[in-house]
Amino acid sequence: MSLELEEISLQERFMEAVASEDKLQIMDFLNNQNISDVAELIYDNEDYETQIISHLSMHRAASVFKILELPVQKRIIKHLPAFTTAELLNELPADDRTSFLSELPSNAVRELVKTLNPEERKITLSLLGYPEGSVGRLMTPDYIYVYEHDTVEDVLNTIRKFAKNSETIDVIYVINQKGELLDDIRIRDFIMAPPEKTVTELMDGRFIALHAGDDQEVANEAFKMNNRVALPVVSKSNKLLGIVTIDDVLWVANEEFSEDIQKIGGTEALDEPYLDISLMKLFKKRVGWLIVLFLGEMLTATAMKYFEGEIQKFVVLVLFIPLIISSGGNTGSQASTLIIQAMAVGEITVANWWRVIRREFIQGVMLGTVLGLIGFIRVIVWAGISPGVYGAHEVRVAFTVGFALLGVVLWGTLSGSMLPILIKKLGGDPAVSSAPFVATLVDVTGLIIYFSVAYLFLQGILL
Repeated sequence: MSLELEEISLQERFMEAVASEDKLQIMDFLNNQNISDVAELIYDNEDYETQIISHLSMHRAASVFKILELPVQKRIIKHLPAFTTAELLNELPADDRTSFLSELPSNAVRELVKTLNPEERKITLSLLGYPEGSVGRLMTPDYIYVYEHDTVEDVLNTIRKFAKNSETIDVIYVINQKGELLDDIRIRDFIMAPPEKTVTELMDGRFIALHAGDDQEVANEAFKMNNRVALPVVSKSNKLLGIVTIDDVLWVANEEFSEDIQKIGGTEALDEPYLDISLMKLFKKRVGWLIVLFLGEMLTATAMKYFEGEIQKFVVLVLFIPLIISSGGNTGSQASTLIIQAMAVGEITVANWWRVIRREFIQGVMLGTVLGLIGFIRVIVWAGISPGVYGAHEVRVAFTVGFALLGVVLWGTLSGSMLPILIKKLGGDPAVSSAPFVATLVDVTGLIIYFSVAYLFLQGILL
């Protein structure tokens, strides 16, 4: 309740400042708020978003701008005066500026790049030259480097001189005269060392570096496995190009997580927030997968047509079709979701396929046995309550349902777990083997398994 009152108070104070029409008062108010609070004011006051950015000091305006959602950033840039836009883009860190520009149409990028000063323009064009989704797009050239022959006193002087323009000073990078990365050393090691000690004496040669052409998922894994706030980015010849900081990687991880969740749900990834994307674009994102899944489900009708004779001879088999195919689809979706999530966080790789298939085979048998027993008992109990409902062979029908459930659940578990790994092996995105896709696959094959088991148990008696 107190937080809600605080937010209302912040909104009211902002509106009072705006009502005063005193630019100094508005600037003073905004510049004394937390960056996140200013961002919330922008989200809550769309009519004033450009005015809010314009009344902030340029450094704070850039700090606020880079944490806003893309649609809001686009609106602000569209309505800002040209001079203010140029100032804002030049103030943005190179990696955040590149991330924003890469989401714009090429003609808009050309015009905005012209507003950058020569140095920032060169950096931006260089970063934009790396493939989309690569580490090169994430890196910033704002870091501190020293040479191996420098003393600790030299290093501390370098930090005092360049720290203001550096994204982080937690780690200092050591290079040689060719610009090759030799080591990275934490700043605390320099602070605690005697002034006359050389950098060479502090080096241990153990460092982790990313390559500019690596996929951004590689950076995500590297940060997860190592306790670092930043990692160096090098070229193929080990030249130090820039650094990637943890905040950028967390942002990418969040976007990839959102995309995977959308794909698992059976839709293309949305590149805009749900409420901001146009209805036609949303329609296009969803209709493709629905058509594919619908065509897949048509195979179910084909399978039923193939077993039409068996169905006519023993109509009661139809009663259990929803039970059979939904059980297989549910276990398949369950398995695929577990495997996709495990692959996303690095717990499983393609090389682990044999261990996965062994575990899922055992799981399939265990889960199928439980559901099969429940199905068997259900038929026997129902036959006892309503004698003759399944004819004189209710035990055989019960065995048909029980073993069909075992087979379908086992198949659903195996296909749901192996499909993401297979797609990854072929170079695709495991998330596309989404729950609906796996369910559709298991629906069709589940019918074949069901009627094959029925033919086995009821051959010569009812079929």
